[in-house]
Amino acid sequence: MNIIVTDKSMVALSDSTIRRANVIAHRTNSEVMGVVKAQLINVLKAKLRSGVAHFLYVKKDGTLREAWGTTASNLIKANVNGRGIARESVNCVCYWDVECGGFRSLRFENLIQVF
Repeated sequence: MNIIVTDKSMVALSDSTIRRANVIAHRTNSEVMGVVKAQLINVLKAKLRSGVAHFLYVKKDGTLREAWGTTASNLIKANVNGRGIARESVNCVCYWDVECGGFRSLRFENLIQVF
């Protein structure tokens, strides 16, 4: 656990959050955006694990995507074959799209809002 102290606040970040923040900061040229979006990714991942999450992100083609997804093991267990690479290793969040019935992923920096 690492702690970042600014003039008005203190934030504790895990190693994975710091790694995500660095990736996002590099891609967006903004350290502040890196930390903010990395924390938003943590919120999304927690909601995905606990059930169906509702969130908004920018797709690769630039359009907005409103999605409902999950990573809850009881809903996706039958659909994981274990032959791919972890999306986290290529700086993406993977989720099961409950509307389309398939896996989707989004780049860390493209997440806009978690409802």
